[in-house]
Amino acid sequence: MQYIYLHGFASSPQSAKVSYLRDRFRERNLELITPDFNQGDFSHLTITRQLTQVASLLDDRPVTLIGSSLGGLTAAWLGEKHPQVERLVLIAPAFGFLDHWLPKLKPEELSQWQTSGFLPIYHYGAGRSLPLHYEFVTDARSYDLSSLTRAIPTLICHGSQDEVIPITASYDYAQERPWVKFREYPSDHALMDAIDLIWQEIQEFCQLPRK
Repeated sequence: MQYIYLHGFASSPQSAKVSYLRDRFRERNLELITPDFNQGDFSHLTITRQLTQVASLLDDRPVTLIGSSLGGLTAAWLGEKHPQVERLVLIAPAFGFLDHWLPKLKPEELSQWQTSGFLPIYHYGAGRSLPLHYEFVTDARSYDLSSLTRAIPTLICHGSQDEVIPITASYDYAQERPWVKFREYPSDHALMDAIDLIWQEIQEFCQLPRK
């Protein structure tokens, strides 16, 4: 079994959540593969690029994907497209993120982004603002959640106080798909104050060996 963790938007494999889970897997003598979606070129990030990057890591072995935020959305699409993906753990997945994010931009910001091609985005992994090309938006619009129909065992963990992606996005997704197990926590988008509880859920859901 391959275990692959997909980090969130404007994050990195060095985030606190990645480090925590990588250490927990290592304690069980398991490798958690953590690709870097930035690839030294955050400015030209797209969902399609992320899908291609992770697909290159897959072989004939069964795969469990763990994804956070945009990484969770990416994991869901990989599960739809690749039969070797046998299990998904989605942590605050970014379902419908354009509908939640774009309205927060001022009209002049959105216009400038479309006109110039780039918008400064604060990158938490880099600790500074980096330009993001508008292709990120046009590419994301080509991915319709209604097309995610493969009945793959899925665990969703989401915070009731999520300020980035409302919990209703995950709840609605789970309600339409009986193969999804949904867990709610009194936490925000990062879910770091619930990470121990989430780890317990992951261990049980993925049937990981105990220490």
